[in-house]
Amino acid sequence: MVRTFLNRNFVATILCLLVWSCGSEESLSPRTAEETVASFQLHPALQAEVFASEPLIRDPVEMVLDEDGRIFVAEMVDYPDYDPPEGQPPRSRVSLLEDRDGDGVIDHSSVFADQLLHATSLLPWKGGLIVTSAPDILYLKDTDGDGKADQREVLFTGFNDQVDPEGRITNLRLSVDNWIYASNHGHEGTVRFLRDPEAPPVSVQGTDFRFRLDKGLFEAASGPTQFGQGVDDWGNRFITQNTIHVRHVVIPWRYLTRNLFLDPGNVSQDISDHGRPAARMFQLTAPQQWRVERTRMRQQRYDEQGVDRVELLSGYFTGASGGTIYDGVSLGEEFRGNLFTGDVSGNLVHRDVLAPQGATFVASRAPDEEEREFLASTDPWFRPCNFAVGPDGSLFIIDIYREFIETPASIPEELKKNMDFHSGTDLGRIYRISRKGSGPYKTPQRLSELDSSELVQLLSHENGWHRRTAHRLLLERADPGITPELRNVVHHGESPQARLYAAYLLESLDQVDEEIARKLINDPHPEVRRHGVL
Repeated sequence: MVRTFLNRNFVATILCLLVWSCGSEESLSPRTAEETVASFQLHPALQAEVFASEPLIRDPVEMVLDEDGRIFVAEMVDYPDYDPPEGQPPRSRVSLLEDRDGDGVIDHSSVFADQLLHATSLLPWKGGLIVTSAPDILYLKDTDGDGKADQREVLFTGFNDQVDPEGRITNLRLSVDNWIYASNHGHEGTVRFLRDPEAPPVSVQGTDFRFRLDKGLFEAASGPTQFGQGVDDWGNRFITQNTIHVRHVVIPWRYLTRNLFLDPGNVSQDISDHGRPAARMFQLTAPQQWRVERTRMRQQRYDEQGVDRVELLSGYFTGASGGTIYDGVSLGEEFRGNLFTGDVSGNLVHRDVLAPQGATFVASRAPDEEEREFLASTDPWFRPCNFAVGPDGSLFIIDIYREFIETPASIPEELKKNMDFHSGTDLGRIYRISRKGSGPYKTPQRLSELDSSELVQLLSHENGWHRRTAHRLLLERADPGITPELRNVVHHGESPQARLYAAYLLESLDQVDEEIARKLINDPHPEVRRHGVL
């Protein structure tokens, strides 16, 4: 993980660091999933429960639900190795989870696809999955109905696979504009689209990446993002990068390429109002002993060199990951549109309330979380790396659950000898956060069975999963027969989200004309108007 250092005088005004007793967490044993849940200090209106755990899953980093409610999980078993052991295949995989007895808890898993190198992200597409697995983005599909992917196609290749696994191509997110965005952390790469060998390759050095399979388009995108990309109803991207837990992507890359001599400066803005560049976090765990020793070594070196720096040991973001916008309703109106970010080093989940501020946003702590976190655990193995919003509006927390989460490259050689970086690789959990008194999770209706007109109606659904899934299915089907219905939604739809989705679906069908454009730029909602002029 990237270290945090600040001016010594600045740090002195903030807090007196390190009053904790720094015992050796390395000697502690892992807890059961139920014990970890019991360790949570969670927002008082909500409850947490185990949704899935080992041995049914291990090393989970992403969870998605397809149009039929099937649950797929990317399991990054390779982490933190760069490559598989010599003579062995890659170890990451995608598992298919099932709740066969209907009690709201996963009781069965099967391997959908294996021998994947650092599978980090999933996106349902046309009955299969798009999967990031540097140097590639793959398409996997089960064509014979046996629950295993028998089709494996390389869509894009050329992403950097010689960097830390946590910084490789990841975070597939389909936005309202019909583009699929992916985090590249700015790493060098020359990307080719194998479905169109004649298409010019694209450099992604210093950028993220985006593509459209419906149009065969791909290009660089503004960022860069490490691991965590929250996309709201309006296509605003909020990105995560270790010590900086929330940035807003302000300037799209496509505008910058019109003038190759323009130096725009930063295209993404740190929007936290509670700490820049380092934001305070309120963890319940003491720092692990290796981190105490590494901090001491670094501070000694700074002091010997006369460098005015203080190495922060704990209490500030150093492992922010998985930023996700909550677009459901069942948790409560106060959570709608909030950004949830895990810190895997601090064993906690942080919540930001987002508010427009000029051309960008400001991210603030919730009023009742000024000196505590949305969720914090006393379990030092709890590593909340990602999130998902379910069809019922539940918030799912993806916990890779490891003793050590840092990559070996960030730790001095003399400290590694007592560290087993694979400790916990057979473990992993997913927790469900819901409103107190909520019933168990229930599998949603099969949206694949709905006709296109019924899917158009779901564009205004109160829960984001339904809106996003209906949008994706309509984009996949490319049904020109629904053009009149989409035009009607743009003109008369009560939901601004539905109006915007309908407009972009018309764009995918090449049916946007002057009338639709004028309607968008005169829409009562400012975000719809903004898209009207893009």
